[in-house]
Amino acid sequence: MDVLKDETLELRATEDIVRVRQIARAWAVALGFSLVDQTKIVTAASELARNTLIHGGGGEMRLQALNDGSRRGVKVIFADRGPGIPNIELAMKDGYTTRGGLGLGLSGSKRLVNEFSIESQSGKGTTVSIVRWK
Repeated sequence: MDVLKDETLELRATEDIVRVRQIARAWAVALGFSLVDQTKIVTAASELARNTLIHGGGGEMRLQALNDGSRRGVKVIFADRGPGIPNIELAMKDGYTTRGGLGLGLSGSKRLVNEFSIESQSGKGTTVSIVRWK
């Protein structure tokens, strides 16, 4: 396998979500993920990219290849400089929405990955990191 170089994609328009999906899938394929695991990382990345655009006003996605002994994985970080999330615990609950969606973006993404972390500061933005191991 070729070594994947860290990659960053600016998220400015809804069309960028398509690129997020394409890049996440390409990385998952390059790392040898199964079709099910490819779908999980692509779905989680797509949901988080949408959140970055809608709630954060845009931002960026960064991908990093992980190698932990015999395990390979991908880390995807979404960062924005939006208004932040006032109550992360509430935002992580299934069904909680501020914009009329299903309220499954954050909680659903968390279920699709092996590691999930979220940091947010009012007025300074939000960073969500996900990891999927092969």
